Amino acid sequence: MNFKFSGLYGSIVIAFLILQSFTSCAQPAEKNNGLKWYTNLDEAQKLSNTSKKPIFGFFTGSDWCGWCKKLQAEVFAKPEFVAWAKKNVILLELDYPRAKEQSPEIKQQNASLQQTFQVRGYPTCWLFYVKDNAETKQKSIEAMGSGGYPQGATPGKEEVKFLEDMNKIMADYRAKNPQAAAPVAPKKIAKKKKN
Repeated sequence: MNFKFSGLYGSIVIAFLILQSFTSCAQPAEKNNGLKWYTNLDEAQKLSNTSKKPIFGFFTGSDWCGWCKKLQAEVFAKPEFVAWAKKNVILLELDYPRAKEQSPEIKQQNASLQQTFQVRGYPTCWLFYVKDNAETKQKSIEAMGSGGYPQGATPGKEEVKFLEDMNKIMADYRAKNPQAAAPVAPKKIAKKKKN
C-alpha cells in the first residue's frame, strides 16, 4: 500500500507522526519518575530489611483497572509522591493483568499475596514488612495498614490526601510498635577537602 502526501495536509500528517513518535518514546521515563517498582517480593524484602523501610505493595490490574490507572496518574506521577516514596518505602507492584503475560512464579507470588492480604478490589495499597522464619523456612508478614484511591480528596490534590493516609498508617504503626526502626538513609560519602 502506497501513501502519497502532498501540500499542507501531507505536512500536517508527517508532523503529527513525528510528534507521536517523540511523545511515545518519552512516556515510559515520564511514567516512572525515577522510581523503581519491584515485582519480586524477595528483592523488595532484601531492600526493606537493609533500609528498614516498609514495603509499599500496590495491588493493581494494570491493563484493565481504570481506578488503578487514575491512582497512578493522580498520585504516583506527582512529585510529592515520588519524593515521599524515595524517602519512606520500597515499591512493589503486584499486578493481576488480563491480557499481559507474567511468569508462573510472579503469578503464584501475586496470588499468594492477594490471598494473604484478602484483597477484594483494585487498587489496594498495603504497607508491610516481611520476615523470614529460619525454623519453618517461611515468610511472615507484619502488616501496617492499607489504603486505596483517596476518597474525598480535593480534585487535583489527590496526592495530598493519599500521602496523609499513608503517613497516618506509618505513624500509628510506629506508635504501637516503638521498636520499629525509622528508615535508614543511604550513607553519604564524605568528600576530602583539598589543601
